[in-house]
Amino acid sequence: MQIQRPKGTADLLPDESSKWQYVEETAKMILGDYQFHEIRTPIFESYDLFSRGVGETSDIVSKEMYDFKDKGNRHMSLRPEGTAPVVRAFVENKLFGPEYAKPYKVYYMGPMFRYERPQGGRMRQFHQLGVEVFGSTNPAIDVESMALAMDLFKEFGLEHLTLVINSLGDKESRTAYREALIAYLEPHFADLSEDSQVRLHKNPLRVLDSKNKKDQEIVKDAPSILDYLSDDSKSHFESVKEMLEVLDIPYKIDSNMVRGLDYYNHTIFEIMSDAPGFGAITTICAGGRYDGLVEEIGGPATPGFGFALGLERLMMTLAAENIDIPDLHEVDVYVVGLGETTNIETLKLVQAIRSAGLSAERDYSNRKAKAQFKTAAKLKAKVVITLGEDELEKGELNFKVMKNGKESKVSLKEAYKDFEKLFNLKTADMTAYNDFFSKED
Repeated sequence: MQIQRPKGTADLLPDESSKWQYVEETAKMILGDYQFHEIRTPIFESYDLFSRGVGETSDIVSKEMYDFKDKGNRHMSLRPEGTAPVVRAFVENKLFGPEYAKPYKVYYMGPMFRYERPQGGRMRQFHQLGVEVFGSTNPAIDVESMALAMDLFKEFGLEHLTLVINSLGDKESRTAYREALIAYLEPHFADLSEDSQVRLHKNPLRVLDSKNKKDQEIVKDAPSILDYLSDDSKSHFESVKEMLEVLDIPYKIDSNMVRGLDYYNHTIFEIMSDAPGFGAITTICAGGRYDGLVEEIGGPATPGFGFALGLERLMMTLAAENIDIPDLHEVDVYVVGLGETTNIETLKLVQAIRSAGLSAERDYSNRKAKAQFKTAAKLKAKVVITLGEDELEKGELNFKVMKNGKESKVSLKEAYKDFEKLFNLKTADMTAYNDFFSKED
C-alpha cells in the first residue's frame, strides 16, 4: 500500500517552492528596511504556553491544537501560532533587559499546526510570517506595524486591500463592556450556539467572533466596545486613526471585530482582500496590541504589538490578482556538449562558469543538439554555449546570446580567463567585447 502525505498538508514541489522563495526573500527585504531581525523558536512547546497565552476558551486551544504527551509524560503541543513562542523566548532569554534596545523588533517565518477541516488557504500544517514589537506603548508602533503589513502586500503588487481596525480597550474598558455584552446576550441564550453558550460568562467577547450564522445575526446589534472605552483607550485609538490619516493609509472601523486570540487589547486590525479571484472578502493578515501577554508568560510588564499572515493565503491572493511571480532560479548559461569526447571539457566549463558567480546547466545524457537546445529554451537560458568535437579540437566554443540571437566564436582560453566579464560584455555590447579581447594580455 502506498503511503501518502497526511491530510491537510502539502508537498511544495520545486516549481511551487521557487515562488515561495521569492515571496520569502522579498518579505525579508522589506522587514530589513523596518529594522526587524529574525527569531526562530521550536516547532513544539509546552501545552501550558498556549493555554495560558492564547486562552483556554479560544478555538485554537479548545479544539484545534495538536497536543501530546512525550516519553517523559510532559504535555506538549505543536505550535498553533507564533506569538506565544516568541514571547516565551523574549522572557526566557531576558530580552527585556536594559542592554537590549527598545522597541525590540523581531520576525518569524515557519510552519504552524492546527487540527481543523482542510479548505482553501486553511491547512493542518500551514506557514506564517509574523512580526512582534516589544517595549513601547506609543500608538506609532501600532501604525508602523500596519504600514509594514501594507507595504509587504504592495511590494508584491496587490491592490484589492482594505485595512480594518478596532480597539478592544484596556482592562477597565473591557470590564465595563463585558458586563454590557453579557446583559445584551443573556436574553438570547437559548438561541446561541453551544460554543457561545459556554463562552457567554467565561469570555463573552469570543461570542462576537463566532462563525455560527445564527450567532452572527444575534451579535449584529450588540453594543459597540467603542462606546465603553476609557479615556486612555479612547486617546490611544484616536492617535492611531490620526497617524493612519497622516500616512494616507485608508482604513475602516469594525466595532464587532475581536480577533480569535484572548491576549489582544487596544488596537487590533485585519487586512482583507476582495480580489476578483476569491469570490468573497478574505482576511489575509491580522494582529494587534497585547500589553499583558509578556507578564502572563512570566516576564515583567512589557507592552507588545504584532501581526501574522498566512503564506498559503498570500499565495492564493497573488493568484487571485493574477500576479506573476518571477523565477529566481534563472539559468545564465546552458552548455551544449556534442560527442562523448567533450564530456570532461563540458564539466570543466560549467564549473568555471559557476565559479564566476553565474548559474549554469548542461546535458548529461549525450543527447542530440536539437534536444539540448530545446532544454535550454525551456530553462530560458540567457546564453547557450556549444562545444562539439570540432570546437574542442580547435580550442574554441560557439557563444550565442539568446535575447538577440547573436553568435560568435570564443576561444576556450578566453572563456576561462574571466568568464563573468566575457558574459557581461557579450550580453551587453559586442563592440566593447571585441575591444576588450583585441588587447594584449
